[in-house]
Amino acid sequence: MRVQNIIPNNKIADYVDRILVIENDVLLTPFVLPLYANGVPTLLFKSTKGKLGNCNSNYLTLFGQTISPDSLTLNTDFTLIAYFLKPHSLISLFGVPAFELTDKPIDLNLLSPQKTISLQDKLLNCKNIEEMISSLDNYIFGLAGASKSISDTIKYASEKIAKHYSKEALIDVQRELNISERTFQRMFEKNIGLSPNTYRRICQFNSAFTDLNLGNYNNLSDIAFNHGYADQSHYIRAFKEFTQINPSEYLNYGTS
Repeated sequence: MRVQNIIPNNKIADYVDRILVIENDVLLTPFVLPLYANGVPTLLFKSTKGKLGNCNSNYLTLFGQTISPDSLTLNTDFTLIAYFLKPHSLISLFGVPAFELTDKPIDLNLLSPQKTISLQDKLLNCKNIEEMISSLDNYIFGLAGASKSISDTIKYASEKIAKHYSKEALIDVQRELNISERTFQRMFEKNIGLSPNTYRRICQFNSAFTDLNLGNYNNLSDIAFNHGYADQSHYIRAFKEFTQINPSEYLNYGTS
């Protein structure tokens, strides 16, 4: 299996945070990819159909925000390309209120069949990863050219909360923007797909999750302390909320 993390082309960097590529040419057992909350919508292409949870999944899928954990299962050799979009990109690129896709991924072809079926055919006939990335870049660049402008307010708020995810920071952002709590809530639900506090908690979880995967800790209490959890038990409860397993079970996944 080959895994690449790719920095997006500058022409789409306002809308795409990063790109993940996974290739598996010799699949002997089903490949199961856990899908956990990460605070961003995602455009996913895979070269084979599969299962998303208990439902059939086509080649191109658009994910909104994920709260409840899910999984993607592939049974044959595959190439998978995930474009992790900026949190505010759904409404500006696709014209879809973000809350409509929260925990409800859809076949991209349902949004604009004339454009996406052509994209799908092109991707399935590409000779290599570079051609696939170029095709997806051009698709997003085309959407960006016809997109609504990104709200500076929601861009600022989502980026600041992602970096500073304490409850105090949430209050500070609302005060800086000089808007009511209700307006703040509606703005986030429409543009991000979550309440401000749920988004904050997912950003906190995802930051801790990154450190867990990188091994940047001596014990779980280190992660809890470094990411603003009250204690280790608080961190484990949050981890289980977003994954349905505890950190030890996650770290042991696939090793037994």
